Amino acid sequence: MHRRFLTLVYAFGLLLYGGPTAQSQQNTAPSTVQVHIVITDAALREDAELPPLQKQDVKVKQGKNFLQVTQLIPAQGDNTALQLMILIDDTLNTSIGNNLNDIKEFVSAQPASSLVGVGYMSNAGVNIVQNFTPDKELAVKAVRLPRGNFSTMDSPYLSLISLVKGWPQQNVRRVVVMVTDGIDRLRGEKPQPSRLGPNYGPTVYHSMPTLSVDASSASEISQRYNVLVYSVYAVGVGRTGRSSWDLDLGLSGLTKLANETGGECFSLGTSQLVSFKPYLERFQKMLNNQYYLVFQAVPQKKAGFQRVNVQTELSNSEILAPNNAWVPAAGK
Repeated sequence: MHRRFLTLVYAFGLLLYGGPTAQSQQNTAPSTVQVHIVITDAALREDAELPPLQKQDVKVKQGKNFLQVTQLIPAQGDNTALQLMILIDDTLNTSIGNNLNDIKEFVSAQPASSLVGVGYMSNAGVNIVQNFTPDKELAVKAVRLPRGNFSTMDSPYLSLISLVKGWPQQNVRRVVVMVTDGIDRLRGEKPQPSRLGPNYGPTVYHSMPTLSVDASSASEISQRYNVLVYSVYAVGVGRTGRSSWDLDLGLSGLTKLANETGGECFSLGTSQLVSFKPYLERFQKMLNNQYYLVFQAVPQKKAGFQRVNVQTELSNSEILAPNNAWVPAAGK
C-alpha cells in the first residue's frame, strides 16, 4: 500500500512539473519565416528523361536540419514570366562576330512571356542598348559587334553589380547571360611588399595572384536579389587575352559566379567556342526546367544570408540553386 502511494505521488509530480516544461518547450520552439528562390532541374544525362519535379522530391537543408518545403511552382504557364539580360563584354575580340548570329537566333526563339534586354559592359558599368522588351526583333537589332578595345575601368564583375543594383525588383525570374572572358582588367595588378626587402621599395606590382575580389561581390549581390547568372566564355583582346594565367583566372571567376548564383558557365576551357549554338540550346533546356521554391527557414535577429543546400534523390536530376538564401529577420 505504501509503495503504491509513493507511485501515485511520483506520477502526480510528473504531471505537475512535466506539463509546464512541455508547454515551455513548445513556446520556445524556433519560429520560421518564408523564403523563396529560383532553382533549376538540370539533367545529368541529356539523352535520358527528365520528369517534372514534385514538392516531395526536393529537400532543403540548413546546417544539419531539413526545412519544410511549402511550395514548388514550375516556371511554366501563368508563371513563365522571365526577364533576360544579355551582357556582352566590349573588350571581346571582334572575331566573335559569327557567334553573334547564334545569340540572335536564341533571342528570336524566346517565348512571348520573356522580356529580353541587351547591354554592353565597359567602364565598370553597362551601356543598355535595348531595355527589357517583349519585341524580340528589337532585341536582335541591338546585338552588335563588341568594340574590341579597352575603357578606363574594365571589370565584368563591377558591370554586373551595376546592373543588379539598378534592376527594379519584380516577382519574376531574373536571369543574366554574360558573354565575356571574365578577366578583371581593372584589378589586373596588385601591389605587394617586396620579397627582397625594403631596399627595393615599399611595394612591388605583380600580376593578380587570385580571383578578382569583385567576383565574390557580384555573386553576393546577385544572390541577394535572386538573379541567376550564366556565362558564355569568349576570348578578349590585348595581352591579358593571350595570358594563360589571366585566362584561367577569368574562367575561374565566371565559374564561381555561375555556381554560387544557381547558373552555369558554358565554356571549352579557355579556347574560343566554335559555335555558341549547342551551349545556348542547353541553356534553353535549363530555362524550361526552372521552379520557384518556397520554404520555411529559421531566422536570426537580423536579416542576412544563410547557407542552404537544395537536394533531390531523383535519378538523372541535379538541382542548380544559389549557395545562400536571404532570410528575413525574425518577426519580419
